[in-house]
Amino acid sequence: MQTPAFYGQVRSLTVYDPLAEFLGAAENGRIEYHYIDAVKLAGHSCPTVAAAYWMTLKALTSLYPDSLPQRGGIRVEFRQDLLSGVTGVIANVVAMLTGATHDTGFKGIGGRFDRRKLLYFSADVAEEIRFTRVDTGQAVDVAARMQGVPFAPQTVELMQKCLDGSATQQETAQFRENWQGRVRSLLLDHGDDAGVFPVFPVPR
Repeated sequence: MQTPAFYGQVRSLTVYDPLAEFLGAAENGRIEYHYIDAVKLAGHSCPTVAAAYWMTLKALTSLYPDSLPQRGGIRVEFRQDLLSGVTGVIANVVAMLTGATHDTGFKGIGGRFDRRKLLYFSADVAEEIRFTRVDTGQAVDVAARMQGVPFAPQTVELMQKCLDGSATQQETAQFRENWQGRVRSLLLDHGDDAGVFPVFPVPR
């Protein structure tokens, strides 16, 4: 699978999954996710997929500053409903990284490892997504404010030409470069920009 080189430069996220440890699926329950995993799940790379991956990484890093985030131990609440805009796309990536599901996830073994009732929509939260540690109740709200990281000029026009079949080979290549260029900028140039990816601790 040939992908843009910058995918490998994006920070990875390592989590601890007690179910994976219990069943011997991963040594010590450690699972490492990379941006390419989100791309494979979604089937494409775009600002939305990038934001979903990065908001989750930022939230979990904030909630677990001194230990690995516990996959399956995090409740996730979206302000929007499931069918609104790109919420569903974001939720798929978040669910992969956190293990959180509403009612379709793993039911558990002997009263442990239940992954249901951890993912909610149309929630009363201040920002796009709220992540809450089930064990401590500590929570953060996160958002992606990508307006300040625009596409390169003419990207929209080039997209339209690609869609209607009138783009030349050079224009098609330029469109793809522009598209992934914005993804790269979001993740590598603005990943730690609080104006683009703010994280807000929720008072308890």
